[in-house]
Amino acid sequence: MAERHAPSLKPLKWYRNLATRKGRLEAGAFLVEGDRAIEQHIQNNPGEVLELLTTDDLPPRFTRYAYRELTQSQLHSISATKTPQSTIAVVRLPFATYTDQLPHKPGERILLLENVQDPGNVGALIRTAVAFGFSGIIMTEDCADLFSPKCVQSSAGTILTPWTRRTPRYLSLMEKLRESGYALVAADVNGDDEPEILEKHDRLLLALGNEASGLSEHILSAADHRARVPIACAKAQSLNVAACGAICMYLSYRRNRSER
Repeated sequence: MAERHAPSLKPLKWYRNLATRKGRLEAGAFLVEGDRAIEQHIQNNPGEVLELLTTDDLPPRFTRYAYRELTQSQLHSISATKTPQSTIAVVRLPFATYTDQLPHKPGERILLLENVQDPGNVGALIRTAVAFGFSGIIMTEDCADLFSPKCVQSSAGTILTPWTRRTPRYLSLMEKLRESGYALVAADVNGDDEPEILEKHDRLLLALGNEASGLSEHILSAADHRARVPIACAKAQSLNVAACGAICMYLSYRRNRSER
């Protein structure tokens, strides 16, 4: 492997600190583990990969980037997984995530996550949103940090694909979208609308709530529709938020796909 080392070697502690939100914000970077997830980032966001850490020869498609060779124990000390793969990428943190301004062209379908606290759920919802053509994701500050190791891992390389906003002013962004013609559909276990309502709107803002308490009254009272996914209540009281979100996003995607 032709040597192409990073211009300055950082202490291993710098990389370990990227496991914390404070460390990520200070460094302006986060970590992505595993060849497949890294390849997804290189394919969709090639300019955001800053450096690669590896214990092995890099695949040819990775050799365009600066890299640092580590021992297995050094890589293990940085990795958030029990059995790390041979390569970790250092990726630029998108600071626009922490602003409260919508993109100029937000897209037709947007996901709103209110206080979804499990990073695995947040990562899975981001991955599903990308798979079903959602353009952006609005998050409350009480959501799990989408650049935490577990969330990044659960997103399977899609974490940078949609635009994201994590802000205490999420209700203001919600109202701006509604004023622009977006239908707000709240996923609500006590809702009156069938989930097929998601197939009837060209511009959609789909809201999903906290794993235990669901959506706040602020969102429920503002919603144009409160959609309920029918389940066998005698056998299960509710769906996991990631499963509920997947069903709802698929239904909205089905309409969009049928019109192509």
